[in-house]
Amino acid sequence: MRAMLIANPKATSTSRRARDILMRAFSGDLDLVLAETGHRGHATELARQAAVNGYDVVIALGGDGTVNEAVNGLLADGPSPDLPALAVLPSGSANVFAKTLGLPADPVGATKSVLEALRAGRYRTVGLGTACHPGGAERYFTFCAGIGLDAEVVREVERRRAAGATAYTSLYVRTAIQHFFTGTDRRRPALTLEQPGRPPKPGLFLAFVSNTSPWTYMNRLPVNPSPKANFARGLDVFGIRSLDIGPTLGTVAQMLTARTRPLQGRHVVNVHDASEVTLRAERPVAFQLDGDYLGEQDSVTFRSVPKALRVVI
Repeated sequence: MRAMLIANPKATSTSRRARDILMRAFSGDLDLVLAETGHRGHATELARQAAVNGYDVVIALGGDGTVNEAVNGLLADGPSPDLPALAVLPSGSANVFAKTLGLPADPVGATKSVLEALRAGRYRTVGLGTACHPGGAERYFTFCAGIGLDAEVVREVERRRAAGATAYTSLYVRTAIQHFFTGTDRRRPALTLEQPGRPPKPGLFLAFVSNTSPWTYMNRLPVNPSPKANFARGLDVFGIRSLDIGPTLGTVAQMLTARTRPLQGRHVVNVHDASEVTLRAERPVAFQLDGDYLGEQDSVTFRSVPKALRVVI
């Protein structure tokens, strides 16, 4: 079985020694090629090359950004049963996709799980989401997208990481609190949620689009605005119409509480199992996919893609 291991050498928790250990662990079962990423978007190029060259498996060693790039490389020409399967070895700061698949949080434990699955021929086909804005190419995402405050926080964290900060959970929390009080516009909601055949829902400050649940993690604690979202259904959307301190604190508290129902409240908007939604903004608003900041947009359309990709699990 031919496999390509795409490794991000800058991932938060992976050293070169650890990569060498993982390579040796797979060598007895796979004809394995190591490909290290050297720049943003490189994992997409490598995964597309693996698909074109007929590899059986692509193994993504890195965080959610590396996984997202690999997925977009595999699906560059659309879903197909002939594409390589994807295996994930988490080594980033959040690893939401890997955790949602039930993989151990460390790359060594995940390697054992992936090897067991490969030997047993265990695969799962998951649905994904896509996002497209005017003038841009359609891009897949595995677990979430966001427009508004959360994307602004991702942008600020990326700036701090570029200046040398490490992307621990505490960095996201500190940045989110600081940006909430001193950075984001909490007076003028910019977003309108649109669905085909339904009335628009205006006056939103932010929106999370979820392909699965939870939306993210704070270390091991799930943050879960849309608990009904899952890989076998359409997209779920959570939006909020107030960023006043009281409603915001109440919303955050609900997100951190174990629940099976969507968040409730007069300032909250929920959509479940949607095949398509568009978020339109009165002014350019920050946009992120799978925790990767993608600039500011004034319109993004999201679509559900059922049974898009085979994963080793």
